[in-house]
Amino acid sequence: MTESEFLAAAEAALGKIETALEQAADHTDLDVECSRSGNVLEIEFVDNGSKIIVNSQAPMQELWIAAKSGGFHYRQKGGSWLNTRDGSEFFAALSGMISAQGGVPIVL
Repeated sequence: MTESEFLAAAEAALGKIETALEQAADHTDLDVECSRSGNVLEIEFVDNGSKIIVNSQAPMQELWIAAKSGGFHYRQKGGSWLNTRDGSEFFAALSGMISAQGGVPIVL
């Protein structure tokens, strides 16, 4: 994958997360605020003050997540972002992390 292809894919993933969380905040009890600075998306849970940080790492062609449950790296393979250690899928894993930290079941 070229750098420009990676950047486009990473941007699409971050945009999908922002859109899904805006919709979830409108239709559920999830109280989150998203802020974006370049390739870094900060998800803050208003009720408990915890955060999840999602960012893209262009040199490694990975998406990284930092959450209460730990730090995770995902690389695109076959059209999906997969964990470099256990093969779990990015959006499924992030949904679980957001659900755990936000106290509301969320599926991205």
